[in-house]
Amino acid sequence: MKISTRLCTNSAIYYKMADIIGTGMEKPSSSSCLYLIHSLMDTLSEREKRVAEHILEDPASAVHPSIEELSESAGVSVSTLVRFVKKLGFKGYQQFRIALASEALAPEAKIYETFVDPGEDPVGIAFNSARKALEITASMIDRSALTELAARIIRSNCIYLFGVGGSAIVAQDAMHKLIRTGIRCIGTEDCHMQLMIASQMSEGSTAIVISHTGVNKDTLRIAETAKNAGAFLCVITTYPRSALARMANMRFISASSGSPSVSEAFSARIAQLALIDSLYIAIMEQLGEQGIDNVEKMRAAIAKRRM
Repeated sequence: MKISTRLCTNSAIYYKMADIIGTGMEKPSSSSCLYLIHSLMDTLSEREKRVAEHILEDPASAVHPSIEELSESAGVSVSTLVRFVKKLGFKGYQQFRIALASEALAPEAKIYETFVDPGEDPVGIAFNSARKALEITASMIDRSALTELAARIIRSNCIYLFGVGGSAIVAQDAMHKLIRTGIRCIGTEDCHMQLMIASQMSEGSTAIVISHTGVNKDTLRIAETAKNAGAFLCVITTYPRSALARMANMRFISASSGSPSVSEAFSARIAQLALIDSLYIAIMEQLGEQGIDNVEKMRAAIAKRRM
């Protein structure tokens, strides 16, 4: 079997892998994702080979898509992609993505989640990416659905805000906005506390779950718990075909910039924050004078803490 020295530049790793193949083992260490795909090509089914060829054609572009998006772009089912990943020796899709990213992305991408080349203007890249994400998201927002959600939030006995990791930042911002309106809301960054809170929801409650990918196990469990408790589930995510999005009673899609220069998670988060601002404005418009009075109460309380 021919081994690509381009994928194994270190001679020690090269010979170690060659020795492993000579022993008859199915596959070498998972430290080289691209090598595994090359070495196992002959053992793959036709559909699995389609996935392999799609990834090898442009490994970097296969790092960020969700499992649904990658399977669609490769022209196979999700189950085929799952079988492909497991045949490589990975426990799941996320582990596969991490391994692929470690080889396919430049060093800058691993640290900053970007593909920025030396000499590029970081300010221009970041702001242009954010602008594109905002424009695309604004064009996709269903205004009537936003108005409906605002009305539901006002009617609800309590609003519960959930987000894990980077999405927790957006959830905290949402709670910061809603507290101003006088609407009762609950949120915490601790994942276990979120799960506990979700278990205590009821039919009169509304859960707003924020997740960029919509596939985080903790987030899915929290959303499932809230929905099983009878709560209305609103999801804000980038991927409309994700498991979380399919679970929602109402969903809003936050677009990424689509730029190969900046991680979609960065620009999508900015779009999500703007979406929360839009929801806040819609709520305030419906509350009218009551909303203004509640904001003034908040400002008066904060003013006492200022010099």
